[in-house]
Amino acid sequence: MRTPTVLISGASIAGPALAYWLNTRGWRTTVVERFDELRDDGQNIDVRGAGREVARRMGIEDAIRAASTGETGTEFVDADGTPVARFAAGRSDSGGATAELEILRGQLSRIIVDRTRDDTEYVFGDQIVALDDGDDGDDGVTVTFAHGPTRTFDVVVVAEGLRSRTRSLVFPGVDAVRELGLYCAYLTIPRTADDTDLWRWHSAARGRSLSLRPDNVGTIRATLTFLSDVRGLDELDHDAVVTILRRTFADVGWVAPRVLSALDDAPLYFDAVGQARLPSWSSGRVALVGDAAYCSSPVSGMSTSLALTGAYILAGELAAHPHTAAFARYDAVVRPYVDQAQKLPPGTPRIANPRSRAGVGVMNTVLRIAASPAAERLGGLRSKLFTPPADAIDLPTYPTRPSVSPARAGGQQ
Repeated sequence: MRTPTVLISGASIAGPALAYWLNTRGWRTTVVERFDELRDDGQNIDVRGAGREVARRMGIEDAIRAASTGETGTEFVDADGTPVARFAAGRSDSGGATAELEILRGQLSRIIVDRTRDDTEYVFGDQIVALDDGDDGDDGVTVTFAHGPTRTFDVVVVAEGLRSRTRSLVFPGVDAVRELGLYCAYLTIPRTADDTDLWRWHSAARGRSLSLRPDNVGTIRATLTFLSDVRGLDELDHDAVVTILRRTFADVGWVAPRVLSALDDAPLYFDAVGQARLPSWSSGRVALVGDAAYCSSPVSGMSTSLALTGAYILAGELAAHPHTAAFARYDAVVRPYVDQAQKLPPGTPRIANPRSRAGVGVMNTVLRIAASPAAERLGGLRSKLFTPPADAIDLPTYPTRPSVSPARAGGQQ
């Protein structure tokens, strides 16, 4: 029996997770990543619900816990840093603004990659520039790379980010991104004696927010967010972005001056927040997984769970069925989960980034009520505010042995 082959584009979370599960089912996996090496940077992410169950089945839950950021809860503060409301970290698989399992994105990626290095071929510093399914796709997908030689695979899976370049090769002309009108700047700054192990958040009116989060490497992860109807700011160069941030947050209190002063030297990532919305996640022998397929945005608290869960289910279906049926079943099982994840609370993201001071006052009042002992006993309001639908799926159980014959798999390498 010839071993089926897959090329996965993207070595963040969904890509290596898909490689892991296909390895257990007898596939030969190759992951291509356009960066020259794994990136250990990235902001805090949480592993919740079905995503956490997938991590358990992978045997990496303890490794994630060992690499925890140490975040103990979430605290909302006013302009002089006085606490408005505080919420302890979640104590279940899904609950809490701070999940029980919090980890830096780059560290989660490395944990999964390390579990797959012996069985997966990793190609760094290259990317797909063309895909050819042929007239009928029976001979697999011929892939042209920017640098490496042309190769053919049975299946290709795009596991890139929200603004995936390779996705446009699969669905040319399709506008896959729903913009949410929110920009986020992420940077890493030195930790000081005044910092805590809480995720501290300040809403400053005019659609602006600032937060600080601890990490496990002795620094602080800062985020500046602001609402804007102007599109394309994320395409500006570094100096222009820094200018925009300094002008936008010039009159903001709390730690804003400290964060703004770090902009010249700190690693900075600036992005427009959006969701990936596509009517289909596959074409021929090519499929999408993770953020490239169904990014739910950072404000949902669900992107990591979607990446891990989607990779697990796609691998299970590919190992059990020919690619056409596998892709259809993958869509049928995962799409209801995605629909719930992308259904953000009414007013999001404006509700957490009020434009007026009166709006900030209303938000702070709601938070104080939610943090009260009575609300803690009742739990309803707090659950609505901070518990995403991360467990709203019944995970299938798949065999770990390959069950697709060479004739059904098709293609060659």
